[in-house]
Amino acid sequence: MAQAIVYTEFGGPEVLHTADIPDPVPGEGEIAVRVQAAGVNPIDAKLRAGLRPSGPIDEPRRVGGDGAGVVTAVGEGVDGFRVGDPVVFFGVPGAYATDLVVAVAHAHRRPPQVSAAEGAALGIPVGTAYQALRALDVGTGDTLLVHGGSGAVGQAMIQFAVLWGATVIATSSEARFDRLRALGATPVAYGEGLPDRVRAVASNGVTVAIDAAGTDEALQASLDLVADRGRIATLVRGGDAASLGIRAFGGGSPTPLTPQQLAWRTEAVPVTLALLAAGRFSVELGPSFPLSDAPKAHRVVEEGGVGKVALLP
Repeated sequence: MAQAIVYTEFGGPEVLHTADIPDPVPGEGEIAVRVQAAGVNPIDAKLRAGLRPSGPIDEPRRVGGDGAGVVTAVGEGVDGFRVGDPVVFFGVPGAYATDLVVAVAHAHRRPPQVSAAEGAALGIPVGTAYQALRALDVGTGDTLLVHGGSGAVGQAMIQFAVLWGATVIATSSEARFDRLRALGATPVAYGEGLPDRVRAVASNGVTVAIDAAGTDEALQASLDLVADRGRIATLVRGGDAASLGIRAFGGGSPTPLTPQQLAWRTEAVPVTLALLAAGRFSVELGPSFPLSDAPKAHRVVEEGGVGKVALLP
């Protein structure tokens, strides 16, 4: 049988455990995938801990949404995929597994230049980053301030924005400055006096700001630096956005994403795969763990480890 990581109660990483699941059988419009890598995202840990509402648990709940692997079976009506094809998938519940069924709308062929771990790192981070930038119409002439620039979402935002002609300033700890510079951003340290440090390097001011950090400092600095609150967004503090007059894309926001915003999140994956294959996008990989070590992987994510964490079934 196949195996998956599940939990039956909310709690710390220790509630995660391995369970046997039926071998996947793809239906119409689906493929079966042998998972080679599953991306571990902060939202996975928040849902497991009950920090994001997800309804009562009435059966073992699967974990994860992003991954990469190899096609093992093809359902009826499927074109463009064959057994043996390497693929990336995103938005597929239960990605922490050895095998699973994937709707073809949530899968893309993986170029040979892209490793399974890199492919598994894309879904949520690049989808969130790409959609936020598109929704705020970031491009040539903009100076973008990214709070939390060294995380997976922040790094994706920097790279997209630079490719689209924007000037990027990104906050992080000083230990991560070299990485941000390599991606094309001007780094600034978070902490007291942040707005003044940003002003010192933003010769034409800041036109747009995106919070991927979730701190009071990040929100206040954005309000101090950006005149148009319609061009300030948070990805983390969605519940506070309305009271501040700024935009929210997820992060617990009561306002759902629009159909266009959801379409941008889907579009981000093939765009990024093409950029990776061409050497124009970089994924910073962190530690990887066997599937059974999912609790350890969650602890690393919650402690703010460097690089994208993956499970390797």
